[in-house]
Amino acid sequence: MQIILLEKVVNLGNLGDIVKVKDGYARNFLIPSGQARRATEANKAQFEARRVELEKAAAAKLAEAQAQGEKMSGMVVKLTQKAGVDGRLFGSVTNHDIADELNKQGYALSKAQIRMPHGPIKTVSESTVSVSLHTDVLVDITVSVYGETA
Repeated sequence: MQIILLEKVVNLGNLGDIVKVKDGYARNFLIPSGQARRATEANKAQFEARRVELEKAAAAKLAEAQAQGEKMSGMVVKLTQKAGVDGRLFGSVTNHDIADELNKQGYALSKAQIRMPHGPIKTVSESTVSVSLHTDVLVDITVSVYGETA
């Protein structure tokens, strides 16, 4: 299925690109989430009429994400989990836990925006994780996990 992208989509294209994707991906994800429309002649004409407006909105989103990234860069998130004497956690610290802590601090993030390259944290330590605020804005933060004995 051919679609017109209404915003930048990772590994697919930029605003205004006409790309061919699998039908299910377009019908079940891209179109309902408002990231794309079918590439019909009527939709192409409508998109060209709204192109300037969409580009302004995309630039505003990017500027907002960059401003939030400036505030978050170098940030340290402190979490406390139950741990054994050897420093291993009972359970692990996941992207969900980190997103919850950042939400408590006033940042509106979902767990999908937290990228943990080495998987969940399973020991008392400091780790670096990435926060994807926008497709073009990636910020590294430090997560310090402290243990509390049971």
